[in-house]
Amino acid sequence: MVTEACRKNHITVNGQVAKASREVFPTDKVTFRKDQITYEITVLDIPVNRIGAKLVDMYRKDDTPSEKFAHLELLKLSKEHYRKAGTGRPTKKDRRDIDDFGLDVEEK
Repeated sequence: MVTEACRKNHITVNGQVAKASREVFPTDKVTFRKDQITYEITVLDIPVNRIGAKLVDMYRKDDTPSEKFAHLELLKLSKEHYRKAGTGRPTKKDRRDIDDFGLDVEEK
C-alpha cells in the first residue's frame, strides 16, 4: 500500500517526493494524504526492531493541524445532507414486499 503511494508521488519526506527505498532519519518530516487529509508526521526516533501498532506513537509526532480534521467532519455532514440513510432505491427484498402487497390487494 505504501509502495503504491510512493509510486504515485503521494508521500514526501522533508518536502521531496519519496521512493519506497528512501531511508528515514530522526527529525525528518513526512507528509502524506489519507482520507482527504494531508497528515504531517515528524519522526522522533527509529526503533531497533519491529514494533506493534500501539507503540508507534512513541517514535513519531503528529503535527497535523486540527482544522484538517474539522474539515473532514464538515465533509461527512455535507454528504448526509443530500441523502438521508435508508432513502433512495429500494432493495430487492423491499421491491418483492411491495409487489406482494400489491397482489394481496388485488385478490380481495
